[in-house]
Amino acid sequence: MTVNRRDAFALAGLTLGGAALTAGSAQAQASDAVTVAHPGRYAPGVPGRDYTPVVTPNNAALPFRVVDGVKVFHLIAEEVDHEFAPGLRAQCWGYNGRVHGPTIEAVEGDRVRIYVTNRLIAGTTVHWHGLILPSGMDGVGGLSQPVIRPGQTFVYEYTLVQHGTHMYHSHHDEMTQIGMGMSGLFVIHPRRPRRRVDREYAYLLSEWDIRPGSRRPNPNEMTDFNVLTLNAKVFPATAPIVAERGERVRLRIANNSPQNHHPIHLHGHTFKVTATDGGQIPEVGQWPEVTAVVPVGSSRDIEFTAIPGDWALHCHMTHHVMNQMGHDAPNMVGVDASQIDRRARDVLPGYITMGSDGMAEHGEHVEGGLPVPANSIPMVGGRGQHDYITMGGMFTILKVRERLQGAADPGWYRDRPGELARLATAAELGRDGIPT
Repeated sequence: MTVNRRDAFALAGLTLGGAALTAGSAQAQASDAVTVAHPGRYAPGVPGRDYTPVVTPNNAALPFRVVDGVKVFHLIAEEVDHEFAPGLRAQCWGYNGRVHGPTIEAVEGDRVRIYVTNRLIAGTTVHWHGLILPSGMDGVGGLSQPVIRPGQTFVYEYTLVQHGTHMYHSHHDEMTQIGMGMSGLFVIHPRRPRRRVDREYAYLLSEWDIRPGSRRPNPNEMTDFNVLTLNAKVFPATAPIVAERGERVRLRIANNSPQNHHPIHLHGHTFKVTATDGGQIPEVGQWPEVTAVVPVGSSRDIEFTAIPGDWALHCHMTHHVMNQMGHDAPNMVGVDASQIDRRARDVLPGYITMGSDGMAEHGEHVEGGLPVPANSIPMVGGRGQHDYITMGGMFTILKVRERLQGAADPGWYRDRPGELARLATAAELGRDGIPT
């Protein structure tokens, strides 16, 4: 935290004030909620003045209004028809028509009032993951509050006494509800930042089991996840992130996956992990990295200086950058399947055995019209500037340019002469004694 000792006592007082909300008001409907006057010394943080809003690629911020000095938000838990990438959709559960839910953004010292309306078929709650707040606002069904039944609206209210990258998610029937998509980011900016950055992006990592042909995620899966997402999207649907040369960039990365930690690797740069969801890391405790492990239920903030180019950003677990790969398929690498293919085509025209030389070509075959099960994108990647990109899942692209026109995708990077890997010439091979 960046507040001084006097500020800390003031914020602690606001927290105790928030604890005075009664259990009855916690169950209030939106129409009869009690307005609580803001008792604090801080005015609500204003985007663009007190902080630079974070960008959540493929998602958006949750709107708010200020009522008597309190920031008021409204979350709606509901079923959402969500597209992970063209060719793969699922009936998920999320918030406000999004999977994952929209990013809640505020400033340390703000008092927030968050209404939660339940339009699901099941009861739910919302837990404010990592936040320091009154016990009765923590959102654990049965333990710290009654369950929000279908059709009800609850209200949570508390003062933000910290800053950092946090999450919100259901804490009732967690396996089902988180597995169906009920998560979102909660970004709290410092009241007095010790260092500003030029651009700030936020990611929520998750993993799903969506079997080819099915229309719902399977929340009962424990280990064998086949859809790995950045902000609930897989490449090639992940939006690129952009920066200009020399800009200071912060990536906020939170992991609400049910099972796996994710080593997030950035190409072409070194960075420092500057914060966890527990707070800022003192500068003496930061060191250069190229990969940051983000454990389940945690977040990491990384910062770097942007270098021109098109750079991959991805989980370094190789199965996590693939889309719906066939985990149960036999290993066919090195197998001559030509005779199998010929005979199979007598009964299955167009049949082709995949994987005899790896899986790199499979995405191109699917893109070219190879029949696959309905609602599936097995091993699908995306077209790059030079060739087919054989990755999917937790993969996106950082695009750094000398100058940008707004935040739009600037297209592909044009390498300078002599700075692009290419086919070697016979003369070069001969000159350097490389056998052909």
